[in-house]
Amino acid sequence: MDYAHLIPALEQIARDAGRLIMQIYATDFSVYGKDDNSPVTDADHQAEALIEQALRVLTPDIPIVAEEAAAAGREDEAEGCFWLVDPLDGTREFVSRTGEFTVNIGLIVRHVPVLGVIYAPALDRLFSGVVGQGAWLTEASGRRQITTRKAPAEGLTVVASRVHGDTAVMQDYLADKRVASVCNAGSSLKMCLIAAGEADLYPRFGRTMEWDTAAGHAILRAAGGRLTDTAGEELGYGKRGYENPDFIALG
Repeated sequence: MDYAHLIPALEQIARDAGRLIMQIYATDFSVYGKDDNSPVTDADHQAEALIEQALRVLTPDIPIVAEEAAAAGREDEAEGCFWLVDPLDGTREFVSRTGEFTVNIGLIVRHVPVLGVIYAPALDRLFSGVVGQGAWLTEASGRRQITTRKAPAEGLTVVASRVHGDTAVMQDYLADKRVASVCNAGSSLKMCLIAAGEADLYPRFGRTMEWDTAAGHAILRAAGGRLTDTAGEELGYGKRGYENPDFIALG
């Protein structure tokens, strides 16, 4: 099935959620703790409610697995074709006010990410992609198609998490690679930078969930890249518990 026709509506949904998030970002918002000790804010909950309502109107027959609903045990059954939603990826970045947080909406078909939309509202950068049809970046200068790049001769640009500490493991992994620079970025922006040809490699060692990666994985695939486990197998979705293994994102 061709899902590309959904992109304009999904981009608008992501922008609407981003606008709501920025309204809360401008206030003295409260931060709460979840059972796994990760932070959550009213922006997470309100953006998720907006996205869920819009997706149920847009695609009433496609189930939705969203981060906060899943944490509360209220997610739809993830079978066949389903949405994976992280309404505010990078809540720690939101709380720290770095601007590096995103709205993530990904579509999974038979365990494979086929479509993704990611919006960074504080940066006003909108990434989207449909596997087999291409990936795009919309920002102040306009809209353009994006692709991954060939690794530069001078070495790789590696992106790493700004807040998750896996430095020692990362250094071991990079020891035999030609690296030109390592830069930090928050949320799913790291995969988007690779998709846009602005970086080359993102190794992630540590806990992530499927809603953290689904949209970025789809955009990366649409731009010519891959997201694999450490054995080189492409990540699949719909796993029990929705937890990812360590992974490598590459152009």
